[in-house]
Amino acid sequence: MIDFLNKVKRVLQKPPSYIFERVLYEVQAESGRFWEPYYPRFITPSFLLRKFKKASLEELWNDLGSKPFCTECQFLDKSAYESLTVDKEKRILKKSEEAFRNQVNLLGSGPLSLGEPIDWSKDYKSSFSWPFQYFRSISYADLGKPNDVKFPWELSRMQWMIPLGQAYLLTKDEKYAQKVKELLLSWMKSNPYAWSVNWACTMDVALRIIVWTWFFHVFKNSPTWSDSQFRWEFLKSLYLHGFFTSRHLEKSDVNGNHYTADAGGLVFAGLFFGHDDWHQQGWAILESEIRLQVFDDGVDFEASIPYHRLVQELFFFPALYRIKQGLDVPSFYEDRLLKMAYFTAHYTRLDGSVPLWGDADDARVLPFGDQPLNDHRYLIGLVGYTFSSDSLLSFWSGSNTELFWVFGKSLDFRDKPLIHPSSQSFSGGGFYVMRDYQNHIFIDCGPLGLKGRGGHGHNDLLSFEAILENTPLIIDRGAFVYTANYLQRNLFRSTAYHNTPQIDGEEINRFIRPDYLWTFHHDAQPSLEAWEVTDKETMLRGSHNGYARLKNSVRPIRTIKLNHDTSELTIEDFFEGDGSHSISIPFHFHPSVVPERQGDTHFLLKTDKSVFVFKWESKAMWTSVIEPAEVSPSYGVLVKSQRLVMKYEGPMGVALKVGLSRMREL
Repeated sequence: MIDFLNKVKRVLQKPPSYIFERVLYEVQAESGRFWEPYYPRFITPSFLLRKFKKASLEELWNDLGSKPFCTECQFLDKSAYESLTVDKEKRILKKSEEAFRNQVNLLGSGPLSLGEPIDWSKDYKSSFSWPFQYFRSISYADLGKPNDVKFPWELSRMQWMIPLGQAYLLTKDEKYAQKVKELLLSWMKSNPYAWSVNWACTMDVALRIIVWTWFFHVFKNSPTWSDSQFRWEFLKSLYLHGFFTSRHLEKSDVNGNHYTADAGGLVFAGLFFGHDDWHQQGWAILESEIRLQVFDDGVDFEASIPYHRLVQELFFFPALYRIKQGLDVPSFYEDRLLKMAYFTAHYTRLDGSVPLWGDADDARVLPFGDQPLNDHRYLIGLVGYTFSSDSLLSFWSGSNTELFWVFGKSLDFRDKPLIHPSSQSFSGGGFYVMRDYQNHIFIDCGPLGLKGRGGHGHNDLLSFEAILENTPLIIDRGAFVYTANYLQRNLFRSTAYHNTPQIDGEEINRFIRPDYLWTFHHDAQPSLEAWEVTDKETMLRGSHNGYARLKNSVRPIRTIKLNHDTSELTIEDFFEGDGSHSISIPFHFHPSVVPERQGDTHFLLKTDKSVFVFKWESKAMWTSVIEPAEVSPSYGVLVKSQRLVMKYEGPMGVALKVGLSRMREL
């Protein structure tokens, strides 16, 4: 009862218009419990033929196949693909053979054999299967058990099957068409419309639309896909995906990537079928949400680098689909996509990797390339080439296989002078990047994610990552998991798990409840007090009021400086406030860093390539301790690391200055 009352209280805090829309949706959705499972009976071949004004299934199939798709889906030149770099075809064939044997590696599972037949509603990591029920009757977030519903959802997105389509386009071998056909039939049999856990999240239905439309264009002329019964079952199921998405949009008073994905799926379903209502509905949402979810500087408002990548793809691919069908993309939409890609160029480190900032669940829209998971540079090429932006393409580097699969040809912009991004502020999203040709410092001095709700953002205000002289030293710890372990979920988004000061063991933004995994109290507002960039030095000074709520308030003020001549980084923290408090400042090291105490005020940070000195100074008495830690480079994966924690207890008005630089002589 208490839980129900809390939910009612939270709902009543939302705008009346949202409450009205939500009540209408709940009534509609609950009524669907009685008729939705029977709706597929009305989707007959004659229904679809009348709907799209075709005389036969073959005519409908051929008409759908004649429409341009957002990516190239013709047989491709193997030699052109292989010329990108050595063994690319072998990589695709290896991945396709794994998929052929029903082998996957999803969400940190490690290599897994799904067996035959596949249980599409099973979390193969915990061996738990969700019941075969109407989707609204299924409880999929049991926080007391290690079940992770993301596994069957990820499995049913079918992106792991994409290498089968790629292998087909390279080899013309019908065995790949046959395998995809068998897997699709297996999924459709196990997941009838609205009747399994794989219909419980509309975002996953929408992402499945995108992958299935790609499969259609890859295999549309395959002899294996020519029998009319399969063609009918495939088109019927795909149509039902579009219908479901249009009915069950994940709309809230503040929308995030789920609503964006729903809209993207509607655009794909609408353009694929020529269903103008779906297309226009989805595109109108995308046009509205790109202004609401993406700041003017191009930063996604969910305060997560991995989700910035996902949202950028969700806004990009529907726009590309429209362009391929001769439809316009408004200038404001194009401008926002370009700015998102510019942000990607600046947060990308020198080695092509990215900061482990905020949540991460490995999500993609159409993952084609061979680059590492945490390499986002392909987005610079995709957006820059689509919108003919030479200035953006000047930042592009890395693998171009993603571009090959989208545009169907080898594209290489390395003939253009490569520009290394310099220090840049993204004040709307609150991210600041200090950088030069060998250093990269990423700093958060921005708002809590999802417009102050939390969402996929963490308690990482004033936290930072530091790459000095091309060596990763201080990094974020990532996100690890969601509902599979809510205790770990909350730890990885807590203040203590980030490189930022913590006062009295309190959170910067308080947790509402342990089981509210995507929300915080909105306690802290950031304040950028200075941002200065010169040829010699970049400096940021920021603060926040997250601890103003304490009986004796404290305001942490952090100043970070990067000397571009010496590659020395300094972090100075000052604590303005009343009374006595305990302060903890953690510095989380990259797994390759081995700290070694050298005295009372400094450590050596040893890496495979070099040694750095970590030293501090203060008029107050600080203690230091090295502790074991873990970093999550991707969902479900943990790597052992270490962290240094600086501690102080006493009156405020205290400061700590930390210096980090390479040891020049051993």
